[in-house]
Amino acid sequence: MKYACSLLALLALTAPARAADDITVGFAIAKSGWMEAYDTPAATAAKIRIEEINAAGGLLGQQIKVVEADTRTDRAEAAKAGLDVLDQGAQMMVVSCDYDFGAPAALVAEGEGMNSFFLCAEDVKAGLQGVGPNSFSSSVLAPVQGATMAEWAYAKRDARTAFVLEDTFIEYNKGICTGFDWMFPQLEGAEILGRDTFKNDDASIASQITRIKSLEKTPDVIMLCSVMPGAAAAVRQIRAAGIEALILNGSAVDGSYWLDAVPGLSGFALPVQGTIYGDDPRPEVEAFNAAYEARTGARPASQYAYPGYVLIDLWAKAVERAGTVDGAAVTAELEKMQAEPTAFGPRSFSAELHHQNTALMQIVEITGGKPARVDEWQISQPVPLDVLMGK
Repeated sequence: MKYACSLLALLALTAPARAADDITVGFAIAKSGWMEAYDTPAATAAKIRIEEINAAGGLLGQQIKVVEADTRTDRAEAAKAGLDVLDQGAQMMVVSCDYDFGAPAALVAEGEGMNSFFLCAEDVKAGLQGVGPNSFSSSVLAPVQGATMAEWAYAKRDARTAFVLEDTFIEYNKGICTGFDWMFPQLEGAEILGRDTFKNDDASIASQITRIKSLEKTPDVIMLCSVMPGAAAAVRQIRAAGIEALILNGSAVDGSYWLDAVPGLSGFALPVQGTIYGDDPRPEVEAFNAAYEARTGARPASQYAYPGYVLIDLWAKAVERAGTVDGAAVTAELEKMQAEPTAFGPRSFSAELHHQNTALMQIVEITGGKPARVDEWQISQPVPLDVLMGK
């Protein structure tokens, strides 16, 4: 018994340090490597919301403490980072934007029965379907983005014909096309005239452009499912070939940083969760943009900061309603959320889906090389789970 007591005392001394009045959130995210460019803005936004909650009295009467570990944009390191923040006392885990790079840490949290939130993942596997019952993302799924652009272009730009051009680089691109392919043919009189693929690092898409130009009908829109840098190269070549159709894409190309590659670009539209350009009709969005600039010295470079703020907001509400940070109890409260108000529009979760399969999106269009909000749109029906799963 003497030795057992000594062992318990030793364990108490070496246990993860966490003040009794703290709730600890662990950030197992990329602080180096290429994923850092995606994780840092969303993590900064999450910390802004944490600071606001702490300033208002905290969560369950306690302050929220942040601990961090660097995944180094490496999957093996991501698992280690998850264990690291766990050792530092994490009671909820925030993981990288991308499913592939965030899942190893999220699985560590799942093994502990702990909630995890992906910073901005838009693949359905980044949650219930891929990690487990306590994992979530507050961002808007890629198929929703594609479906949004299909229905908006049909209703607001009289698009009746389309060509689909898919970049095979990552699953996100496939998701955008999946949503467009599901929605557009449902619309009366709408027709997909053809489709082709390319690789993000292709130096030329001349053969794909030839196929577009040889169609019997000229497409009203080109659904370009791509990310940078390949998206900019494709747009430049499409316009250089004299194709003036409206080009649609997903949220991943938000921001003006790439527009020098396509001088004077017009007729390019995309959906975003909120606009970084000072023209969002919701004052809460611009208030966040100002808070982000005050904290970092610059406004958000793209909409991908926003899901970080939203995830902390939703998780904290669920914790307050559950009266605990216990993963299963918080999950139960999150799954009750239907059209839960946030600064960036309503969010919903269910026992079947821990993502957004519909959302109010702001539509940004680039005209004369200048991006600006031109509209907003929410799809008329949620994207079904079997479509999200690619079935």
